[in-house]
Amino acid sequence: MKRREFVTALGLGTAGAALVGCNQSTKDCDTAAGAGNKAQQKFHFKLVTSWPKNFPGLGMAPEHLAKTVKEMSKGRLEIKVYGAGELVPAFEVFDAVSNGTADMGHAGSYYWAGKTAASQFFTAVPFGLSAQEINSWIQYGGGQQLWEELYAPFNLIPRQGGNTGVQMAGWFNKEIKSLADIKGLKMRIPGLGGRVFEKAGGVPVTLPGGELYTSMQTGVIDATEWVGPYNDMAFGFHEVAKYYYYPGWHEPGAMLEFTINKDKYNSLPDDLKKILDIACLEANQNMLNEYTAKNNQALKSLVEEHNVQLRKLPDDVLKKLKDISEEVVKEQAQENELSQRIYKSVVDFRKQVRNYHLISELAYYQAREL
Repeated sequence: MKRREFVTALGLGTAGAALVGCNQSTKDCDTAAGAGNKAQQKFHFKLVTSWPKNFPGLGMAPEHLAKTVKEMSKGRLEIKVYGAGELVPAFEVFDAVSNGTADMGHAGSYYWAGKTAASQFFTAVPFGLSAQEINSWIQYGGGQQLWEELYAPFNLIPRQGGNTGVQMAGWFNKEIKSLADIKGLKMRIPGLGGRVFEKAGGVPVTLPGGELYTSMQTGVIDATEWVGPYNDMAFGFHEVAKYYYYPGWHEPGAMLEFTINKDKYNSLPDDLKKILDIACLEANQNMLNEYTAKNNQALKSLVEEHNVQLRKLPDDVLKKLKDISEEVVKEQAQENELSQRIYKSVVDFRKQVRNYHLISELAYYQAREL
């Protein structure tokens, strides 16, 4: 029989052909066998999140990723998603992925300020980059390289994991007419925004999403920010707070993250790595599209059906918060040399894109309302 017909008859397929065709060097044959086996191997990842299981928007992003990866890999990479508390608590995602308890995580990087404070730059900077801008900074402004450098000591690889767009300023049970109304106010507000709120006289509290409704209802906190109308209505905040304030100065384009255990990522063949990378990018854009499509309808329902009082923060309050934000962000950059480089990269990129956006995005929005 001809060699190819002989291989086919044995049922060895492509991988077998590689083995039959390799020379007599054991090393060469082992290499061919390894490549063939890895190409057919199936991988199973556990992904833990900081959100309730199947929570709209935030919680569905990892579910969407898992579905996309399974389809693109034809079942060679399957990802099982665990909601907050199912495998690890909401605020232990970072450690769980770092130490290999889980293979992937989905959360907001500002939750890990206690691990590395500069992580906060990769969720949102008060009065910083919008969703469109932070996506561009990560991919084309050097952000991805800085992010990977920051997470390298923790055995983590970061990827973009969704964006909510400009958020709301939050839910309050009293009107905010001046900065004095913030004094002593206990508000759930994490990250750099929380530090700004503290300097403005408030009392920032960090709580996972699943505890916010009860905390507002029982008076543990006086106010809370979460995301925007689409998510906030799902949590029922309109039942425990009267006033809904905008704009979300603290999170102008809140980017979420997928973290991947570096060892597990490197165990994948190159094609599955690429599939996972592309799927993260797609999930990132998909979330932003979802919020853009659903926020306004939810806001309309909150105002017209639930009698929520929609309020804009006074300009003088926003101006003061902006001034404090500049101080806080600059202080944060002093942590170490890497933090300084990240800060400079963000500030320089914001300055660069701002000039064009004044005559493009902003000018167009204004013209559209004429």
